[in-house]
Amino acid sequence: MPNYFPSVTSWAIPQEVLRRSMEEMAVDGRAGDEGVALWLGRRKDGRADISHVVGLRGHGVHKGPAFLEIEPSLFNEVADLAITHQVSLVGQIHSHGVGWSTDLSMIDRTGGLLVPHYLSVVAPDYALRPETRIEDCGVHVFEPGRGYRRLSNEEIADRVKVIAGGAAPFLTAGQ
Repeated sequence: MPNYFPSVTSWAIPQEVLRRSMEEMAVDGRAGDEGVALWLGRRKDGRADISHVVGLRGHGVHKGPAFLEIEPSLFNEVADLAITHQVSLVGQIHSHGVGWSTDLSMIDRTGGLLVPHYLSVVAPDYALRPETRIEDCGVHVFEPGRGYRRLSNEEIADRVKVIAGGAAPFLTAGQ
């Protein structure tokens, strides 16, 4: 039986992926709403290499000041994009409001994607500060049998690498 969720102990995020994700979320942040970008990539040899950013559009995504909901039909479109580009959904980044915590909310923890080794990053201040670094965010990983756990600053430095260079194709789901 194939292992669809091989163990991941480190993540490589091109700087362009982080930059483009912040731009995407800031559009909603300027309206006072949470924003989101999904990350596609490949899992291999204990590492997830993030390669694509997915922006969500249309009636399948609902955003508010302290609210974000993605309908299952929109995830079907994301799955189609992943298949087309021969990658898989490996993580996401979403924003919380100015001055709010970068911890996952209870809804994030229980109603979000519960996929082994899935990376869930929370950007501060509605992603309105383009200079935001990964270290400024809440970085969480879904651990089998345990649920989401926030990585310490030391773990972020050791396990989550923002790398220079590389393209970051931007895809959209929904219209």
